[in-house]
Amino acid sequence: MTQKTASRPRTRIQQEKRELILEAALEVFSAHGFRGSTVDQIAVAAGMSKPNLLYYFKGKEDIHATLMQRLLDTWLAPLRELDDIGDPMTELRGYIRRKLEMARDYPRESRLFANEILQGAPRILPLLQGELKRLVDDKVEVMRGWMRSGRIARTDPWHLIFAIWATTQHYADFDVQVRAVLGPDRGGEGRFEDAARFLETLFVEGLRPKA
Repeated sequence: MTQKTASRPRTRIQQEKRELILEAALEVFSAHGFRGSTVDQIAVAAGMSKPNLLYYFKGKEDIHATLMQRLLDTWLAPLRELDDIGDPMTELRGYIRRKLEMARDYPRESRLFANEILQGAPRILPLLQGELKRLVDDKVEVMRGWMRSGRIARTDPWHLIFAIWATTQHYADFDVQVRAVLGPDRGGEGRFEDAARFLETLFVEGLRPKA
């Protein structure tokens, strides 16, 4: 393959095929993890032959790496929206709700990410140490500015972010448990709004400066 051919833009059909493969891979990886998944399983889920799949991706690692980069971009979007100019309480409420919306709308992506982390993040550690760390450090400085100006109570901003991650993502990774414990009366779609109100009280009121 020449350099000119390698750099040629993908056709619409080629892009659609890649999206089909990535959607199938997301289903397989989120169910079985990286180690338990095979290219054959992904090909079956995508409804195509293995050789056809390998025309679009080099192998399982290539598919997984593409998914993880997309996932990290999606996962970090709510934190990127945290604005240092806005009112801190409004910004924190918005961040909590955006994270819960992700737990509701992207449960498979959440499981895929959690599986990778539980394995020691062997395939995404550079992304965590680079892109993720830079973004978190940037938002930590935003929160420190709020603290210095007396707009939120003083606390450890890193662990505040970790706590928001842990509590919101729980509603994706442990959704079966959440619905089972809440029961049929409270385990419906309204559970996310209930969670949002509780977490707003927990974090926002807890961070409100003392008079």
